[in-house]
Amino acid sequence: MNSKNKVIITYGLWMLDIITVVLSFILATYIRFGNFRDMGDKQSHFMVCLVCVFIATIYAFMIPWNNGIMKRSPARELYEIIKMNTVVIMVVMIPLFFFQWAKDFSRLVMGYFAVIDVVLMFILHLIFKKAMKVYYKSELVKTKVLVITQKELSEGTSERLKKHLDLSYQIIDTLSTDDIDDDFYEKMTQQAVDEVFIYAPDWPTGKVNKLMKFFYDMGVRCDFCIEMPEMDWGRSSVGRFGDYSVLTFTHFQSSYKRLLIKRAMDIVGSIIGCIITIIFTPFVALAIKLDSKGPVFFSQMRIGRNGRRFKIYKFRSMYIDAEERKKELESQNEVEGLMFKMKDDPRITRVGKFLRKTSIDELPQFFNIIKGDMSLVGTRPPTEDEFEKYDGYYRRRISMTPGLTGLWQVSGRSDVDNFDDVVKYDLEYIDHWSLTLDMKILLKTIAVVFTGRGSK
Repeated sequence: MNSKNKVIITYGLWMLDIITVVLSFILATYIRFGNFRDMGDKQSHFMVCLVCVFIATIYAFMIPWNNGIMKRSPARELYEIIKMNTVVIMVVMIPLFFFQWAKDFSRLVMGYFAVIDVVLMFILHLIFKKAMKVYYKSELVKTKVLVITQKELSEGTSERLKKHLDLSYQIIDTLSTDDIDDDFYEKMTQQAVDEVFIYAPDWPTGKVNKLMKFFYDMGVRCDFCIEMPEMDWGRSSVGRFGDYSVLTFTHFQSSYKRLLIKRAMDIVGSIIGCIITIIFTPFVALAIKLDSKGPVFFSQMRIGRNGRRFKIYKFRSMYIDAEERKKELESQNEVEGLMFKMKDDPRITRVGKFLRKTSIDELPQFFNIIKGDMSLVGTRPPTEDEFEKYDGYYRRRISMTPGLTGLWQVSGRSDVDNFDDVVKYDLEYIDHWSLTLDMKILLKTIAVVFTGRGSK
């Protein structure tokens, strides 16, 4: 999407959503009280409305949830609107009770607001999309694109562009590099074209420079694709490294805003977790000491993001000679590959079985999270001896910060009997990471912990 249309959609939808929130809140208040005189403390209602507007604004620009709205189906649109409103209502509950507005605020207003805002926002979003589609049909608005590529890449390039370009773009023609001659340059001076896309990886540099300079001198925007045909460059970006222009390619790519929100979630969650750990520690420590000799806490060197070493902390659930005895038990390993796991592991103490079953043994890892070694949600951090056996494929699973929980843990970890399956889950998490996915995994983790499912 060109920058002009992106501004129109981003800020146009933001203003539309804010108006919808305010209007829905006013309607909800009127329906609840029948007028605006009997609404009790007007200030508390005004403040709640203001907080709703503030949260909706943060959600619009920090998530941002309206990206790709022009290609969303009505069902998907409704889902995104319900999700946005759920977040707004859940977050507004914090100041509602913290500042004690709840005693003067009618909770029915919030219930009416939720229904009205979802319905009204859904209708207005459909109208907005319809209006934008009509707007894009104007010849004055459309960006006329000329595609120039190698003959063997012509069909695939056109199809790929049509699939991913939004409605504001119109591909007027697709030409082969074989067609570039003196007549071509003469014809182009008379052609209505706003932008040129060039994808010619095997074309001589000199010819590319001449072509791009021609369009540059004409004042036509020119995009030169530097991808290789045999590579999957779906997660590449062009930027600066020092004073050089570079193409950056990575499997994991996300905005710093989302990563900042993820870290904020980690800090808040780990603070709560650390408090719970401190409360549990005296009771767990007593049980561990009465059951077997050795320290209360267990620490082990693990591998973090991109090979960083850190010490992971747990409540000790094994006998102190567990590492030495592991070599004796290698033949009984129930997992194919680099990970060790066995049913009825004799190294686990009686108390340790309970700690593992309830996941209490992992509570001290909240201190790893607050330090930044780990995240609430991520991939499983490998041990040093496991890491030493990794190849390039396995190595990619530590390209993100390891987590207390992850996709593998909530997918029935006791049923996984092949290390490659663990890696598959971790890579699936990395390739599809989002804040929504983190929230889903956290909720599933809570269910797994309370049911004891998937743990041995």
